[in-house]
Amino acid sequence: MDLTALMHRFDGRSRLLVHALHSGAAGASNAHTVYNKQRRCDPDFTLSPFLEALCQQEACVDADSIVSKPLVCLFSEDFKRNLLCFLHLIHSGLPRDGILQLLRCLTQDHRENQWACALIKQLHRDIDGTWKDTLLTSKCTEKLKHLCERFRDSNAKGRWASCLEGLRKEDQQADNQTNLVLSQKKRKSESMDHYVDIEEDIRESKRVKMDFSPAREEKRLSEEESKIRTSQQNQSPASGTQTSSDLLGSLKILPDHIKAAVPVIKELLDTESGWDENSVSALKVLHECDPDEVEVLCSVLCLSEAPEQSLPQFCSCLLELSPDLSHSTASAVITKLLLGKILSLEEPASRCLVTAVASLCSHYPRPTCQAVIEPVLRKGQTGSAQAELLCRLVEDCLEPHHRLLVFRTILEVSWDEGVLSVIHALLDSKLEMSEEDFSLFTNQLSSQSQYFSKSMTFAKMMLSVLTKYQSHVNAACHHTLSSCLSYHETFLKKSLQAALKRISI
Repeated sequence: MDLTALMHRFDGRSRLLVHALHSGAAGASNAHTVYNKQRRCDPDFTLSPFLEALCQQEACVDADSIVSKPLVCLFSEDFKRNLLCFLHLIHSGLPRDGILQLLRCLTQDHRENQWACALIKQLHRDIDGTWKDTLLTSKCTEKLKHLCERFRDSNAKGRWASCLEGLRKEDQQADNQTNLVLSQKKRKSESMDHYVDIEEDIRESKRVKMDFSPAREEKRLSEEESKIRTSQQNQSPASGTQTSSDLLGSLKILPDHIKAAVPVIKELLDTESGWDENSVSALKVLHECDPDEVEVLCSVLCLSEAPEQSLPQFCSCLLELSPDLSHSTASAVITKLLLGKILSLEEPASRCLVTAVASLCSHYPRPTCQAVIEPVLRKGQTGSAQAELLCRLVEDCLEPHHRLLVFRTILEVSWDEGVLSVIHALLDSKLEMSEEDFSLFTNQLSSQSQYFSKSMTFAKMMLSVLTKYQSHVNAACHHTLSSCLSYHETFLKKSLQAALKRISI
């Protein structure tokens, strides 16, 4: 069953845990982090509603008939494994009866999984404080005995090689057997149950290798950013204006405790009001909202229409939150609060706007890159006001690796005078470019140089390249840069050509 169809059974805080438990191999750890943050925000917080919701009966279709099952049985095997590992970490602070009821529900699942069975046994051990039976299956026990027999004779030669060779042969036999199953799948579908365990073990092995990839977290963030970018492209920055009826309809889908915080937050956005601890407490509801609820809350608060004079105090309250907002929540709030104002600039940004953007960028650099800097660059026709603000963020607020993210974005967008100013600011910050990054950059310079033959901004940018990145210039790049300068027509052309000649390759 689709996850969205199951979420209606959970309250706002429980939904955060459900989403965390669905985040792959790190699900148990992520859920533990979310749980600790919730406890810090509310020391009286308990998981009883979460456990009760998982044990509730839910109607579903099974073998062409409608049956009733515990809600937890309708989730994926990955979710159930992460749930059991999470409960193992925090079981001492949970009600014993609630955990036992959940374990009874899990044992009703006809899709028996060896990992789940072992984890259920471990949780029973945790609760009862006894160590009856073994967590190992009979098949695993036999394999361990076989390995112990191979290593019994400490004087035997080549025992490691012998062991590994034996395991390799067993793996080959398992692969051959799996291939045979797949080739006969259409003709012998009635015998498939015999091989399900083999295929599942192979898939689990591959999944574990993927889950421990160093790039996994980066990939997850990129996927999340891609969703946010798509959302930004599908809506106009100025679409914050809504009728009263629309806002009223949106407000109805928010939980009551979030609705209660709306008047306090709106008062914070009033330029004549100050802020205090109550204001910060009201903003804590952002921790409890799922992505859809964050979007609705931002619309109800009309963040895109908030007066610039109120931005510094509002951002100060956001920065007071502990723990920090998640990447997706911070991106959504920053988009609604700042993007429309920045895109509509026709003159230099006000002190209030600069202060707000700089404070959020320093504290939430990656979400700000995602929610503000990248959309402004991708929009095209970057005005001088937008360019001035982006240059200030690049110079004062971003760390080297975040500057590199902005630089790589620039390589994908069309250039104008405003973008050239941002590139110049990035180059002056001494970017830590790889050979591939610099090669892509010089290729982009070659394709763009003919359009900026009379641009002094382009000339100054080229001067930074030739004086600060000499070590990056190889023979191919030297030739490309020479071609770029052949189009140039400003009085700096001879100085640029002389700087290029001084670079030895």
